[in-house]
Amino acid sequence: MAIIEIDHLTKDYGQNRGVFDVSFNVEQGEVYGFLGPNGAGKTSTIRHIMGFSRPQKGRTLVFRMNSWERASDIQRELGYLPGEIAFPESLTGTEFIRMMADLRGITNMKYTESLINKFELDPSGSLKRMSLGMKRKLAIVTAFMHDPAVLVLDEPTSGLDPIMQNFFIEFIKEEKKRGKTILLSSHIFSEIDATCDKISIIKDGRLISSFVADELRHNELKTFELEFKTEVAYMQFEEKAKSVPQLKIVSLTPNKLQTTLQINDSDINTFISFISNFDVKFFSEIKFTLEDYFMKYYDRRDTNSNETGGAGANVIHSNQ
Repeated sequence: MAIIEIDHLTKDYGQNRGVFDVSFNVEQGEVYGFLGPNGAGKTSTIRHIMGFSRPQKGRTLVFRMNSWERASDIQRELGYLPGEIAFPESLTGTEFIRMMADLRGITNMKYTESLINKFELDPSGSLKRMSLGMKRKLAIVTAFMHDPAVLVLDEPTSGLDPIMQNFFIEFIKEEKKRGKTILLSSHIFSEIDATCDKISIIKDGRLISSFVADELRHNELKTFELEFKTEVAYMQFEEKAKSVPQLKIVSLTPNKLQTTLQINDSDINTFISFISNFDVKFFSEIKFTLEDYFMKYYDRRDTNSNETGGAGANVIHSNQ
């Protein structure tokens, strides 16, 4: 069942800024990655999900409720971590946590205290004087303190040090195991790749690809780099490789006696048998990463294409 539904969402702010015909669903119990650089349209989409902005066309639904029409009802049942944090500077962190607890009707602070300890947060100081990292920790605690089933996280690790970033990734994995539904917006490949079941890539306010993360991780098209011991072996390979249709030569580097090639996973035995006929110094697989896919796809001029290119990942249509 879809918990978050973005249906042909359009909001044009002018000068090619905004979001344009964006559609994807976040199903119950999955972590959905929303990937793109700053200014691509991630936060604009999230603002519509939260009911902060009214769409010009299309709609967003959370729990089957219209985000614009039922914003207050939705926000009571959802945890939201904004990309840009603004706290009332007159309060201490402890006072802000208490204020949020009162607004949410939380009387038992045991879970909140466990989050404070988990993230090594010292909330006693003035919000005005808190570091960015400490403010981010406070925002995380208050987003999760009512233990919501659904979370919308916009650049959640911004301002955290690398150790705490990794800690947060592990925390998201734990929340996923507990069955939480999470939309994670980020420009950081590692946290998207480590946590997400499905991923959408956005550019200039338009989705350019949506795919199942495991299909990218387990891409059937493998890439290998080989180096030959002798020039004779290299030249023999270059000549005879043309007769093996399963091999796709990506590059040839004669001065280094190296080649890069691709082959389908099902033809690996053919590949191994073929290269055993040559005097090979080494060969190794070049892993295809989310960053590789992102950079290849993001450089394309045609951002309206629904094809996923060479990654072997399938597009997820909005009605799935």
